[in-house]
Amino acid sequence: MTDAKTRPTEISVEQFIESVEPPAKREDAMILDALFREVTGEQPQMWGPTMIGYGSYHYKYDSGREGVSMRTGFSPRKAKHSLYLMGRYCDEQTGKKVDALLEKMGKHKTGASCVYINKLGDIDLHVLEKIIGKCWDAMNRMYPET
Repeated sequence: MTDAKTRPTEISVEQFIESVEPPAKREDAMILDALFREVTGEQPQMWGPTMIGYGSYHYKYDSGREGVSMRTGFSPRKAKHSLYLMGRYCDEQTGKKVDALLEKMGKHKTGASCVYINKLGDIDLHVLEKIIGKCWDAMNRMYPET
């Protein structure tokens, strides 16, 4: 069994955000961090070198593979911000609700458990707040803290 490549690190979230380039991405990252903290009530932790995560959960697949991952989070990448919204991926009903909200959010692209945005100016932050909340609630329902 292979170990997960993305693990919590001791890197300071604040120092990481301060290092984000260009400055507009850094400013967006500060806003996203505040939004994720507000919605989740969690302090962030770095996962790998570039992912900022809020909360964690233990998963186990039918294959027997298991591990720990962040419940939600984001990565302020140069090209696009990657938003990790696992509740959309892990729970079909939440996924449908989130997809309906995404239609109202603004310019974005989606992957299985990610939403990609160029800059926060392209989206409605109030809609994003609702999306994060729905995904957070789904993860807490599906993977209760032990």
